[in-house]
Amino acid sequence: MNLNKKWAFIALLIWPIFYGCSSYHRKIVNYSTDLKYGKYDRAIRDIEKNKFFKKRRNQLLLNMELGRLYMLNNQPEKSNQYLNSADALLESNFKNVGDVAIGNLVNPMMETYRGEEFERWMVNYCKAINYLKQGNMEAALVEVRRMTLAANRLKDKFKDKTSRYSRDPFLFNMQGLIYEAAGDWNNAFIAYRNAVDVYLNASDPYYGVSMPPQLKQDLFYAAYKMGFTDELSRYEKILGQNLNMDARSERELVLLIEEGTAPVKEASNIFLSNAGGGGYYQYRDSRGQLIDVPFNNAYYGIPSDKLNEFRSLRIALPVYRASYGKTESPRISYGGKEVTASLAEDLNTLSMMVLDQRYLEEIAKAMARFITKKLAEVGAQKAVESTAENKNKKSEKDNTSEEQKKKNQEKAENLGMLAGLIVNMYSTLSEQADTRCWMSMPAYIHYARIPLTNDLQSVDILHRGRKNTVSLDNIKGVQIKQIQLNR
Repeated sequence: MNLNKKWAFIALLIWPIFYGCSSYHRKIVNYSTDLKYGKYDRAIRDIEKNKFFKKRRNQLLLNMELGRLYMLNNQPEKSNQYLNSADALLESNFKNVGDVAIGNLVNPMMETYRGEEFERWMVNYCKAINYLKQGNMEAALVEVRRMTLAANRLKDKFKDKTSRYSRDPFLFNMQGLIYEAAGDWNNAFIAYRNAVDVYLNASDPYYGVSMPPQLKQDLFYAAYKMGFTDELSRYEKILGQNLNMDARSERELVLLIEEGTAPVKEASNIFLSNAGGGGYYQYRDSRGQLIDVPFNNAYYGIPSDKLNEFRSLRIALPVYRASYGKTESPRISYGGKEVTASLAEDLNTLSMMVLDQRYLEEIAKAMARFITKKLAEVGAQKAVESTAENKNKKSEKDNTSEEQKKKNQEKAENLGMLAGLIVNMYSTLSEQADTRCWMSMPAYIHYARIPLTNDLQSVDILHRGRKNTVSLDNIKGVQIKQIQLNR
């Protein structure tokens, strides 16, 4: 068998190994379709029989997806069993140096999935909704306090920089609503104020969302209930509105309307060129502009003298793609009246912007992985070639002909090339972007506060030509309801 045939044969042997590294969404195409159309029973079965989710590195995804699916399937108790497991995994911080090393040397899909920052607090949001469905306000308040921890973690991680996703007003708004439903007006006021201040201190819209009009009124009313007249006057002046007491009632509904499914991650290849050496690289973005990518090779343990060996690099990066199009604000019909819900969270825009903010970090990690693999390729080739040469020298006798020595040398070189080829194929086929994400989150969350009459038993949601009915509890005070709208 000649050398070319040997290479082809080896390629056929190792290809199935890397075929198993196909993209995340190829592995879950049935699940994605069932989820999109609200077939939650089938989606649960899709997840439970999928071997990909059984892998230890994907346990967080498994628990988040099943927790969310059972929530959408109106099984709050079972939902929280999985969400509690997800919460415990997040609390563990996934301290595993070897796991990260595998991600750096192979591809990040082989690392333990740790979740995006907004996915982490969405676990608390979903758990709180489940507890409200069960009538367990105390447990819901525990999740509210855990939202505070999530908000503080975000703030501390990015030092409250406005250039990074370090605060989320929806998180504060949810806290205010649940505190209010529990009758804790002081904490409700603090939470509403925190949400308003985020909008006031940021450009408009904030991650795709403008300050909801209802949030302003909720802050005013909480200040009024606490007797904070100075704060009420100050925010009325800042926001250019006054408290509308006619909009309040002894019996109220806060309706959270979730729409669509969250964006999905896909792989995108980019090409970088070494611009002048010294770890200074560039790439062209989608608009054709050259973007500088300083590369700290020392951080990744890569010798600086090796960088000039790589004039160009091809790396794989994750990018978000919206799976649900532009939102359309739902209308709520009740007792002959109608109100339009306000956008409270835009996870389509949020997820894309958060990923963009760390894009250069993702590039640097992918570059380090690429260069490390290439150096391993060169090292493997040289090592095998050297071993073969040494073996030949030991076996050669004094009377070995020059022609035979030449053949032995060629054989050693071919073995080295073969080793380099195998490592090269490994490097190429194993290079992947991490496209895992929590797919069952909504694309958008709207909300509305509705004053209720004592005889009103349900409200209708009108959206994209369809009508959904939400039944009401016969209680006084604030009741919080959640509903998911699909295609």
